[in-house]
Amino acid sequence: MFMPRLITTSQLLFLFFVNISLVSAEPRLGTWTQGAPAPTKRTEIAAAALDGKIYAIGGFSKPSFSNILDFAISRDVEVYDPATDNWSVTTPLPEGRHHAGIATLDGFLYIIGGFAKSGLTIWHAVNTVYQYNPATQAWRERAPMPTSRGALGIASYQGRLYAIGGYDGEQNSGATEIYDPKTDSWSTGAPLLAPRDHLAVATVGSRIYAIGGRSNLKYRQNTSMVEAYDPTANQWQTVANLPTARSGISAGTINEQIYVLGGESEEGTFDNNEKYYPDEDRWMTMTPMPTARHGLGVAVVNERLYAIGGGPTPGASFSRINEIFFIPQPQND
Repeated sequence: MFMPRLITTSQLLFLFFVNISLVSAEPRLGTWTQGAPAPTKRTEIAAAALDGKIYAIGGFSKPSFSNILDFAISRDVEVYDPATDNWSVTTPLPEGRHHAGIATLDGFLYIIGGFAKSGLTIWHAVNTVYQYNPATQAWRERAPMPTSRGALGIASYQGRLYAIGGYDGEQNSGATEIYDPKTDSWSTGAPLLAPRDHLAVATVGSRIYAIGGRSNLKYRQNTSMVEAYDPTANQWQTVANLPTARSGISAGTINEQIYVLGGESEEGTFDNNEKYYPDEDRWMTMTPMPTARHGLGVAVVNERLYAIGGGPTPGASFSRINEIFFIPQPQND
């Protein structure tokens, strides 16, 4: 006859504390919720937060009869209000762009570079700079980058914008070009140690970080390399590698820590959410995105990270997904 094994009091206490530690460990890895989906399905978008709202711009729309003449390259500018969980639309880009760089600075939004259609190609690298004024909902063109390139990264630091890496139509660019909006002019900084495209960039403290990416638009050539740029010394140096070699990624910064989301490779798309601690030069794996994607836009509002759009499968795939990441604050008893 089978007799159940009795559990001692000490064993019960052990199991209790193990379970408590597992439960309490989860919140520090973060939680995902769903926000209202974007109005249109897109991928390879640019996204940034400005005045508490998130702008999702350009990219590729899901092909249809209405956009076939533009090769589905989007001019759309959709605006998400986290406070109301609602979307609206504003003035479209002057011209469609995909794989463009984006940043906000001094109350304006900037779309820099990217790819446009030219003849029968959709991979024509451009050097245009468009500035958006939320007060007038108008775009105006500013001084172009010295180098045409798409799939680049843009960072802001001390009143200037840094356009980093990308693909110029023939090869990878390691360019670091610096825009000063006060003079509407560009200067040149030290190039990346490893030129690449489809990377993510982020600013923390006095450093700008160039994270991951790929060589020559090929996701079979993903890299885990991370470089840190010192604007004062005008110098790049390598730091701890991204745990997972990825490209087609995006990043956001919360409390001086960088979160790198998504990506693609020949095996598929990534749901990875990996956090970098610049002051410790180490990475930590966080709760993954509910939906694996590449070409997504990421922005941060009120210490919440919004992952918008992107392709659920490698290449030409599209979504309206809006997933929100946050780390719950401990409750005081």
